[in-house]
Amino acid sequence: MTVRTRFAPSPTGMLHIGGVRTALFCWLYARRHGGTFILRIEDTDRERSTPEAVQAILDGMKWLGLEHDEGPFYQTQRMDRYKEVIGQFLRDGKAYHCYCSKEELDEMRAGQMARKEKPRYDGRCRHRAGPVPGVNPVVRFRNPEEGQVVVNDVVHGPITFDSAELDDLIIARSDGTPTYNFCVVVDDYDMQVTHVIRGDDHINNTPRQIQMLRALGVEPPLYAHVPMILGPDGAKLSKRHGAVSVLQYRDDGFLPEGLLNYLGRLGWSYGDQEIFSLEEMTQLFDIHDVNKSASALNVDKMLWTNQQHMLRSTPEHLAKYLKPQLEALGLVADDMAKVAAVAKAQQERAKTLKEMAANSVFFFRDVTSYDEKAAAKNLNAETAPIVLAVQDKLAALPEWRAPDIHTAIMAGAAEAGVGATTASPATRPRPRTTGSATDRTADMTRLWRRKRMRRLNAGVRRWRAATTATLPVLLIQQGQKTREAAHAAGQPRGRERMHQLGLAQILGQFRQDIEQKACCDAT
Repeated sequence: MTVRTRFAPSPTGMLHIGGVRTALFCWLYARRHGGTFILRIEDTDRERSTPEAVQAILDGMKWLGLEHDEGPFYQTQRMDRYKEVIGQFLRDGKAYHCYCSKEELDEMRAGQMARKEKPRYDGRCRHRAGPVPGVNPVVRFRNPEEGQVVVNDVVHGPITFDSAELDDLIIARSDGTPTYNFCVVVDDYDMQVTHVIRGDDHINNTPRQIQMLRALGVEPPLYAHVPMILGPDGAKLSKRHGAVSVLQYRDDGFLPEGLLNYLGRLGWSYGDQEIFSLEEMTQLFDIHDVNKSASALNVDKMLWTNQQHMLRSTPEHLAKYLKPQLEALGLVADDMAKVAAVAKAQQERAKTLKEMAANSVFFFRDVTSYDEKAAAKNLNAETAPIVLAVQDKLAALPEWRAPDIHTAIMAGAAEAGVGATTASPATRPRPRTTGSATDRTADMTRLWRRKRMRRLNAGVRRWRAATTATLPVLLIQQGQKTREAAHAAGQPRGRERMHQLGLAQILGQFRQDIEQKACCDAT
């Protein structure tokens, strides 16, 4: 048997992560078994279905890379086929016209509830002799009155329904338009679907659909109803939990493989493995391994999973998704080699592509302003020795490489009286996930030297403009105060002086700026 699965969203809203997980499971199962994945748009609800929602579904599936083998099929384009089957059911006595008015139905259900019975259509029109003048009837499926319907659900196990509890479902409205449950049956029949993988909110629809499939003379497909995704608080997932369009996750900077990995692990597992490529999930996924318990959305875990995929991606792959994030910030990102270089430099420093783009603005746009509070604190006469010393050392480097930059900064610090032992923790080599501080040589060879020096020079110019007139006096006054304070405290006059001046902090800030902003050729 050739496996044929289908993903059949209704375009009455945006494609959200619950639907994406269903699509993923359908896609994975078909791919693992060499089968066919069908995309079907169930747009019979004409009042609520919108072209925008349809396009969002198509765009979301394309971004995720869940390509379909057949489709997309639209139910609104298959009306003639549905009417054909309805006509056949009427001729075969498997359906009948119902002339009951709304008032009559309301009275019937009120009486049933008063008798503490389950409200259901009682079949009173099953044996009606003729039409009712002036009434446009609906068409109801003649459900078997005896026996049971057993749903052999892959996830939940066998689920039994008594036929007597299933009323005669409306399959065509009074205006002749077919209903959702009927269209689904005809579509699954015509498209030869072998496995129906969908949310467990459809379980109650399943026995009626099975009865109609049998009326068509076929055995039903295998059903697998996957549990719903809950919010972090255990409540039904809503917009406040993250039940937004899947395209919002794209705009928020998630990699498609990162999002799919996270959703695949919601309700499915393979040992203790957390990170899967799409290829790995295709090889390992089995619908029989899906848990029947609901899973809760965990945004922190989702971000972590995305970060792991960013760390494992090539710069070229990241660049493809980073480019639109940069363009959303008004930046020109046409040079993909440059975008890839930025991605490589920032790869370990962001959880999302949106965060990466925000941290990389200066690679594409010169700095024209400073945070006023930071400038007031750091760009002053007191920081002059360290800023000027580091500027000179960096400007003299023939080529920017990690070891050389580190040496230059430390030399500038020493010249200004700041030693490695007195510098703030931010000035020291920071630990990385892998490797050592000197492992960044490759990144630093591509450091955008001109922009970094331009940024430093701009800061110096700002400092000079603010302090030129008073610099000599301030340095003398501050130096005298420092010496007096150190002497009174019995402290050495060299090393402790830097704590008084706070120059270690400006060194640390600058070194972080240099090391974190690696990019592009030094031209």
